[in-house]
Amino acid sequence: MMEVSLADYRNFIRKRTIFVISLLFLLILASIYSLLVGSSRLDCKTVIDALMGTGTEKAETIIWNIRLPRVLMAVSAGAGLALSGLITQTVLRNPLASPFTLGISSAAAFGAALAIVSGVGGIMLETALGGFQITNFYVVIISAFAFSLIATFAILTISKMKGASPAVIVLAGLAILFLFSAATSLIQYFGTTEQVAAIVFWLFGSLSKTTWVSLEVMSLVLFITLFISYRWCWKFNALYLGDDIAKSLGVDARRMRLVGMVIASLLTATAVSFLGVISFVCLVSPHIARLALGSDHRYLIPSSCLIGAIILLVADTASRTLFLPLTLPVGIFTSFLGVPLFIYLIIKRGERAWW
Repeated sequence: MMEVSLADYRNFIRKRTIFVISLLFLLILASIYSLLVGSSRLDCKTVIDALMGTGTEKAETIIWNIRLPRVLMAVSAGAGLALSGLITQTVLRNPLASPFTLGISSAAAFGAALAIVSGVGGIMLETALGGFQITNFYVVIISAFAFSLIATFAILTISKMKGASPAVIVLAGLAILFLFSAATSLIQYFGTTEQVAAIVFWLFGSLSKTTWVSLEVMSLVLFITLFISYRWCWKFNALYLGDDIAKSLGVDARRMRLVGMVIASLLTATAVSFLGVISFVCLVSPHIARLALGSDHRYLIPSSCLIGAIILLVADTASRTLFLPLTLPVGIFTSFLGVPLFIYLIIKRGERAWW
């Protein structure tokens, strides 16, 4: 009997490992394709030569200054948003929770917009890639993170209220979302024409603002939070089962919930500061991974990150290739892609519990 159980467990591990490896392979293929396509279509040899530093000056400029940082940012930001959504859903035990639906993204957007309008964030208009570029992005990140923490602590306070159901928490998050959206509109009203244009362009959500410096910051935040989250995967599994079970297993549910929401806020604030508001990636990615793998965070964390990276990368590639020579904001594509996908997941799941 023990041999059968051991064989079943090994089969369980093998299937989930194969799924994660398949996602990684799919992400690599999507990244290669994204490097090849664009307003200037390049073949594989040209791209390889440019990456090796032996290509033409034009090809190297396109690959190293435009496409490669954009692809890597899509991977980093998509993985970060997916991880923030997964952590939020786990610590609040709410399938509808995400930084977007709970108003954390909206609060981060307000913080960044406030930094831009006040002048401390700094903006540079008419950049080489069009639009604008934030010059003092560390100030913008701090401002976005501070306001995302305000929304986070408001959600945590409401979740501790007696009788606060998952539906109440989501409704409170929607209220916070509308509050900060209205506040963002208010500061746009008092901003200059240039500041308003920068905020509007930024709120669309776009990877065209990507630089190597912003990519380094986003990647560093992702690496640190991913490392911490994966070390805590067993604690997340315990928290997933409820506070009482987590306590019996020696997990401080209150502390985990607080730290988890802070991590989710940091990931969201960093992504929003550089890219603007990108919706649905943080909500849909964990659900797709959970449908395929179950609730074991040893596999749920890497698969959610890979799915989020694939979704954002595919959406960005589509946004800059489908309507050439126009490049549409990726935030529009993630919404168009995320809404039908999420509705499909709801219909597929039916009346069965999400947890």
